[in-house]
Amino acid sequence: MKKNILRIATRKSPLALWQTNHVRDTLTRLHPALQIELVEMTTQGDKILDTPLAKIGGKGLFVKELENGLQEGRADIAVHSMKDVPVELPENLAISVIMRREEPYDAYVSNNYPNLSALPKGAIVGTSSLRRQCQLLAHRPDLQIRSLRGNVGTRLNKLDNREYDAIVLAAAGLMRLGMAERIREILKADVMLPAIAQGAIGIESRQDDVETLELIMPLNDIPTQRRVAAERALNACLDGGCQVPIAGFAQIDSHGLELQGLVGDLEGKQMLRSSIRGSIDLAEVLGNTLGKELLAQGAERILEQVKNEIK
Repeated sequence: MKKNILRIATRKSPLALWQTNHVRDTLTRLHPALQIELVEMTTQGDKILDTPLAKIGGKGLFVKELENGLQEGRADIAVHSMKDVPVELPENLAISVIMRREEPYDAYVSNNYPNLSALPKGAIVGTSSLRRQCQLLAHRPDLQIRSLRGNVGTRLNKLDNREYDAIVLAAAGLMRLGMAERIREILKADVMLPAIAQGAIGIESRQDDVETLELIMPLNDIPTQRRVAAERALNACLDGGCQVPIAGFAQIDSHGLELQGLVGDLEGKQMLRSSIRGSIDLAEVLGNTLGKELLAQGAERILEQVKNEIK
């Protein structure tokens, strides 16, 4: 007998609900008879908003409660922004599906200055991401970087209240929430290499739940899955479980898969950057190889220094 009810664990933020509704609507089109229930949860990452993520345990704080819901049988799947998912997953869970990736880049948002170059000397830029911080300072050492937490609406409100001259957010989040008009500049990879798996939505499930896997597998996008696999393998090799200044971005073209990687310090003064190209089928091998190359260049020393600075 086929499953007729599917319960989806989700965070309550507007962006998380958009992503979950996107998954629900896609599944409903595929399986019209399927009843889908949303199981809304509040994660530690949603509760602690006055401290930088790097100091309280990193992005895994956004997924733990949802994973507990899966393991306890309160939900059948969980929907995540893949950039929030730690490299290590609980033993009986898996990211079974990764949907087609949308805009992977970061967005520069400002009410007064049309682009990053136009910001005056000493301008205040808001971001809670050490990856964004190090790359911003590498381009503009004169900028003041201030911590910025909260959901997309909260961050925009702080900008509108003139607490910041500009803020940097994931472009995909603004686009998904119908706020693309707020984007003044898309920061391409030569300026701001994206976060691992940014712009991709993942679906986590229990490995032994065959009925659920059958329902959700049509949502999987193989090219995105390979790109994300390469990026996450790079992150795993660099031991990037904590929120540290690591960036990775894979693209696929007629010649195969190209992966770019970056490790930097908090001031943007030391920036290690490299890339690798190879077969799409070797995505994880490429990620691991590039990680080892960055380690050979001195990435471990930089990352240790960063971890000590943010304690």
